[in-house]
Amino acid sequence: MSPGVVVIRAPCAHYSQADNTNIYIFHYLLLYELLILYDIVKYMKLPGSQKIIRCPWCLNDEEYIKYHDREWGKPLKNSQKLFEFLILDGAQAGLSWLTILKRRAGYREAFDNFDPEKMARYAGKDIKRLLSDTRIIRNRLKITSAINNARAFLNMRDSGKDFSKWLWGWVDGKPIINHWKTLKQVPASTELSENISSELKKLGFTFAGPVIIYAFIQAAGLVNDHLVDCFRHPDAGH
Repeated sequence: MSPGVVVIRAPCAHYSQADNTNIYIFHYLLLYELLILYDIVKYMKLPGSQKIIRCPWCLNDEEYIKYHDREWGKPLKNSQKLFEFLILDGAQAGLSWLTILKRRAGYREAFDNFDPEKMARYAGKDIKRLLSDTRIIRNRLKITSAINNARAFLNMRDSGKDFSKWLWGWVDGKPIINHWKTLKQVPASTELSENISSELKKLGFTFAGPVIIYAFIQAAGLVNDHLVDCFRHPDAGH
């Protein structure tokens, strides 16, 4: 039986005419009350049914919304995934993040799922292949930077530095929770991103300026820059 459908059975033949009339009236009133109840439930504001408030930068695209809801600002501590985020944020330079996000699957295929060991072995033929791959941003400097950064990542590992532990050490292992009310308040870079950028450059990384690094640590959850009224902010609902 479909929800909201009321079946009224035919009156029995052995009932009197008065009884049949009363049965019809009873079922009619019951149906009427059920329809009223349905309308009340349909329009009442139940707990959890309120409109979800999100950071406004994600609202113009469904893929952006999913990224905002499921990934952006969520603490990420897997070193290889952090490496992927760093490369993609470098690829974003001068572009919108949505441009890169819509190409992320293509980037993963083109760059061997961001395996730093495989990327570190890329040579001229691989650069040529990547420059002809329409799934990614075909910028030679960004491509060669990704290869260089894979080598820098491995050099850190070989020297005993775990990339995730090194990175999260800048915030003592816990996200910085900001309380911005508007997008205008969110900075493009901070002293923290400037310091991380400076150290990454000393370690041989490129396309790792303070603005890129701030976008990177926002995405990876070292800083939580969801606006205070966004449902993803830690204080939401409190």
